[in-house]
Amino acid sequence: MKPPVKEGVDKAEEDWQAAHRLSRGAKPLYNSVCFHSQQCAEKYLKAYLEEQGRGIPRTHDLIALLNQILPELPELLLIKNEMESLTAYAVSFRYPGDQASPEQARQARKTAARVRETIRMKLRLSPNHK
Repeated sequence: MKPPVKEGVDKAEEDWQAAHRLSRGAKPLYNSVCFHSQQCAEKYLKAYLEEQGRGIPRTHDLIALLNQILPELPELLLIKNEMESLTAYAVSFRYPGDQASPEQARQARKTAARVRETIRMKLRLSPNHK
């Protein structure tokens, strides 16, 4: 794996761990769970693009990233609607006015998990980060 791809995967895994940890405990941090779930998915999609030798767009739009890789990863089309919702979490819960619900946080983690599993499989990485 190329160094930039490994770095992208490592950063995605950091967001994955953050989302997981922040969803636990007496007072889960739902806004942060949504944000880190979005970041995990975004970084995995970008790592895949990097591995394929493609340019990495400076965007948080998961659908724009997804559209570039759909021919190779058609299984992600099944969660396109969920990825649209996840895209908004890059910024929506970071500012006053919106609060993430427990259900939004649960769905965000679920969507990030699907992206993570799919990309890790395509990059020939173990399902669990080592």
